[in-house]
Amino acid sequence: MKQPRAWQRMLSGRRLDLLDPTPMDIEIEDIAHGLAFVARWNGQTRGDWPYSVAEHSLLVEQIFSRCNPGIAPRWQLAALLHDAPEYVIGDMISPVKSAVGAGYSQLDERLAAAVHLRFGLPSVLPAAIRSAIKAADRASAWAEAVQIAGFSEPEADRLFGRPGIDLRRALVIRLRAPAEVRADFIERHRVLLEASG
Repeated sequence: MKQPRAWQRMLSGRRLDLLDPTPMDIEIEDIAHGLAFVARWNGQTRGDWPYSVAEHSLLVEQIFSRCNPGIAPRWQLAALLHDAPEYVIGDMISPVKSAVGAGYSQLDERLAAAVHLRFGLPSVLPAAIRSAIKAADRASAWAEAVQIAGFSEPEADRLFGRPGIDLRRALVIRLRAPAEVRADFIERHRVLLEASG
């Protein structure tokens, strides 16, 4: 019986095997391009542009860095890349992830490990770093929910937890063209990778 195709051809020309990804088949331009065109919240956001995973990733890295002053650039890079696997598997809202089950998590973990290794990070991040990135991710989700996804603050508090920092004044969600977000993602990656060297 013929095996189903489990790879995707990237714009760079790389073939990424989703079941057995290797760091050598991962390029930041492919990640940035894919994430800039993947909409968060299943596209259910206000504005004339979708709110992309790339824009979300930039925000999470900003929150992470602000909440952890003096943190090493390599961990800032890890925060920027926290949703990198979604460049090939897309962004599923939490209720869908729960319905799909462990298969999605395993695929996500394999891809994340390959991305981490490609850019000089450990395949599995230290627990304290994972926890700090997750806190920044939840803070971003809260701000996104309230500012662009139509949630009331009490509803966002209940679902995501109110962030410890005042995001209403500190951070403004921006909706931009995918090409602009892609360029900013690539540039931020370049800066953090060089600083991590």
